[in-house]
Amino acid sequence: MNIINASDAATGILTVALMLLFGFALTRLTKLLKLPNVTAYIVTGILIGPYCLNLVPKIVTAYTEFLPDVALAFIAFSTGQFFRLDALKGNGTKVLIITVLESCTASLFVFIASYYILKMDLAFSSVLAALASATAPASTMMTIRQTGAHGDFVNTLLQVVALDDVVGLLAYSAAISVALAYTASGFSLKNIVSPILINFASLFAGGLLGFLLKVLIPPKRSSDNKLIISVAILFGFCGFCQILEVSPLLGCMFMSTVYINITNDDKLFKQLNSFSPPFLLLFFVRSGVCFDLGALINNNNSGSSSLLILGVVYFVVRILGKYFGAFAGCLITHKNKLVRNYLGLALIPQAGVAIGLAELGARTLGGITGNSLRTVILASSVLYELIGPGCAKLSLALSHSYDKNLNSSYENPEQSEKHDVNLLIERIREIQNELPEHDINNNITNSTPVNNSNIPTWRKHFHSNKF
Repeated sequence: MNIINASDAATGILTVALMLLFGFALTRLTKLLKLPNVTAYIVTGILIGPYCLNLVPKIVTAYTEFLPDVALAFIAFSTGQFFRLDALKGNGTKVLIITVLESCTASLFVFIASYYILKMDLAFSSVLAALASATAPASTMMTIRQTGAHGDFVNTLLQVVALDDVVGLLAYSAAISVALAYTASGFSLKNIVSPILINFASLFAGGLLGFLLKVLIPPKRSSDNKLIISVAILFGFCGFCQILEVSPLLGCMFMSTVYINITNDDKLFKQLNSFSPPFLLLFFVRSGVCFDLGALINNNNSGSSSLLILGVVYFVVRILGKYFGAFAGCLITHKNKLVRNYLGLALIPQAGVAIGLAELGARTLGGITGNSLRTVILASSVLYELIGPGCAKLSLALSHSYDKNLNSSYENPEQSEKHDVNLLIERIREIQNELPEHDINNNITNSTPVNNSNIPTWRKHFHSNKF
């Protein structure tokens, strides 16, 4: 190895270590401010990026272009585990209605604002509107994991976020077909069908790899080997998707969906969740580093408005679309008041999926349109990740999905009251068993406490139901 390569390698290793340490260090501050970790990662990237401390060389960001694809793979694979058929049978229709409404409403609002109000061209407006439907499952899942929340609100949220990206991918495939046909000065059947077929091919390949995972990692396989095989398959699938210039999200999601339904084994997901945080941290920090502040003040040749104005409008309009779409969907499906009022707040985060698709869209469209698309999505994603996880955490608290004081989860106040009653009943039974036994035949009180192991089953039931 020559001196230049050795220097580049050392620079890359030290920079990665710097990104990891700074990202972790800033989470100590956001923890005090009650903000999720994702916010700390984005801010870290901005601080050590070219517009502040400039501690990350360009060669490092160039050599880490694979991080978005890897992060998308881990995100999608973790999300797919929530598509259990037994769970979807009872709640699947409601989740589908909510997801379609909140995704399409956000896309519709953004398209109207960008095309009809800001006068952007059709290709740019179509793709931007499609990207508006995507939500950041990583931010939402990390927030839920950090708070320990669960319940009907969380289950609905996770299923909506998971299905949300499927809708987003389909919307992106349709939008990029329209954009390519528009830029080619005429609609071509090939331009419309090709992206859709490629995504369905990715979906089919992911399903096959899900079956392959079951074969390669049987229950008797050690945990270390399971992790090695699953990571190798995810990385390999990402590589092939990169060659085909297609997002690995849909395929990885379907891969884990197939695997969880044919094995019902969630241990692999726990392993990957423990393995993936450094990759996710680096991905979000790198996104902050790549934030191009200067491009926002330049005029966009795809329309008459500057990217700064477009970014602000996109930021606000998408939030409105997500909230009102989710509200309408919950209203139609008769979801309870807590889910209906606060689900939209939890759908604000947008980072991994949107950024990954924006990069793909920028490569596909090219030129000023592609650069403008990347800039707007990245800039807005930074803002979404600054306020989005906080709003998601607020929605979890307002929906009573976790107790921020006792750090214990519950679904609603009624269930909390029932929980207290059950505790009282159990305590009464414990006190009763500690009382001296009353001899029924001789009416003599025995000073020895009752030994439950020597009491017949029928008598235990008698004592337990005495009150």
